[in-house]
Amino acid sequence: METRPPLPPFTHDTAVQKVRAAEDGWNTRDPQRVSLAYTAQSRWRNRAEFVTGRDDIVGLLSRKWARELDYRLIKELWAFGGNRIAVRFAYEWHDDAGNWFRSYGNENWEFDEMGLMAVRHASINDLPIKAADRKFFWPLGRRPDDHPSLSDLGL
Repeated sequence: METRPPLPPFTHDTAVQKVRAAEDGWNTRDPQRVSLAYTAQSRWRNRAEFVTGRDDIVGLLSRKWARELDYRLIKELWAFGGNRIAVRFAYEWHDDAGNWFRSYGNENWEFDEMGLMAVRHASINDLPIKAADRKFFWPLGRRPDDHPSLSDLGL
């Protein structure tokens, strides 16, 4: 059976580890790799789109990252208990016309006993920004450990 440590029930430290692992995965922008953190029948609400299962997750993420270019994400723990974690996040991206956005949101996660995410509810809002107002400048991929958090950035 697949496992994705840390496993529930979460402590503060293991919840923070789980959030950072999710952020790192999403910053790869690799839909197949990201989908492996979810159960085979994981249920998502992402904005107004509802998907079930890894194939649907791969499709959603492929469409997402085809239009959200130079995507960089920061997640931050909001709350946790038992097998659930709530996060807030922000990510910056641009469209194919060069228009920049910062997308803000909240996610509620529920994990199975093997540490795979079984349920994900995401609410996301997009704010158009000027390129000069960007705050996420690390090279594409994992956010460096010394990069400021959302709270440090005042977001």
